[in-house]
Amino acid sequence: MSSSCCTPNSSCSSAGAADTVVLEGVRTVYAVAGVTCGHCKATLTTAIGAVDGVSSIEVDLASGTVAVISASTLDDQVIAAVVDDAGYELTGHAA
Repeated sequence: MSSSCCTPNSSCSSAGAADTVVLEGVRTVYAVAGVTCGHCKATLTTAIGAVDGVSSIEVDLASGTVAVISASTLDDQVIAAVVDDAGYELTGHAA
């Protein structure tokens, strides 16, 4: 069974303050062209999540940014290649 907030009957459980997880590491925000929908979000989350050292990905559809939390500084060329292979274009770092 996966670690999900959903119960076996597909209802969501509410998380209290005690369930808050604080992720530590290096946060890098990338601008990615072509990210427009939930499918894009899922695709990038899966692709970037497979990179060694990546612990969390946050895709913001409105701004076209992807925030990546990693154990150490990532190689931008590796991330750009993964994003490209997923069908999108990394256009740089976002502010």
